[in-house]
Amino acid sequence: MKAAPIWIPALAALAVSAAAVEPAGRVSHPELPEISGIVKSSYGDFYWVHNDSGDLPRVYAIDADSRPVKPPYLRVSTDEWPGHRIDNAWHTDWEDIALANGVLYLADVGNNGNARRDLGVYAVNEADPRTVATMRALKFIPIRYPDQQKFPAEQWHFDCEAVFAADGKLYFLTKHRRPGEHVSSEPGVKLYRLDTEHVDRENVLTLLGRRDDVVMATGADLSPDAMRLAVATYSALWIFDRPETGDNWLAGKASRLKLRTSVAKQLEAVAWDDESTLRLVNEQRDVMRAHVSDFSAVP
Repeated sequence: MKAAPIWIPALAALAVSAAAVEPAGRVSHPELPEISGIVKSSYGDFYWVHNDSGDLPRVYAIDADSRPVKPPYLRVSTDEWPGHRIDNAWHTDWEDIALANGVLYLADVGNNGNARRDLGVYAVNEADPRTVATMRALKFIPIRYPDQQKFPAEQWHFDCEAVFAADGKLYFLTKHRRPGEHVSSEPGVKLYRLDTEHVDRENVLTLLGRRDDVVMATGADLSPDAMRLAVATYSALWIFDRPETGDNWLAGKASRLKLRTSVAKQLEAVAWDDESTLRLVNEQRDVMRAHVSDFSAVP
């Protein structure tokens, strides 16, 4: 569930000297009012997207011009297209989407109040959006954080809006708030890895690392060559190089592109177009591009 936009003075100050991102279009489909996740399809120049909390269990494919893609044999207009339904799934608070080895992972991990005990990820075989109208969830993978003992937690560090896949594993980046305050923020992010995929009991995540200078992570995606991780926040985009050893991506060499909050607004989703370009979507439906060459190294 999405709290109201968090326009925090500290974040605004960080973005004063920010470089601008390029406009790349706008999502106009009436059934996509609040996109929360995006990932590039393996079937061509399409992107899978989904809404935030309160929607049906469904995904949409959109093209490079942000127009919905649907099977042409269906007698329904593009504006009336209801999206690709995901059978055997429920939509509580889907916050991000990842793709690996032909499987889409829909992360039902939104946890604003840090009290949910039904967090998890749906695994769905990806299909060509031009050939099918419905996909079925293969399984639901329940997850739990190893360092959360109370519900709600004492520290509100167990919301997640950024999920990515690397080397056959799923990873989760947390979004932190001040305890008891839904519309607030605390600096910092933690990185967890999913090591098991039980369907009959919770899978306890593995905590890998943390950083204190990333504020409010809202989306993540791995580059096509699997060597760089992009992380979106309200005030900046981050790129982390693959670490020299292990898989604590937060320990890799970092670079950052500060954002003007007046342009990025409530940035929620990031995907790689190619090795040098990122595609961004905010909850105001704006689609933007950012270039890796504009990022600056973080000491």
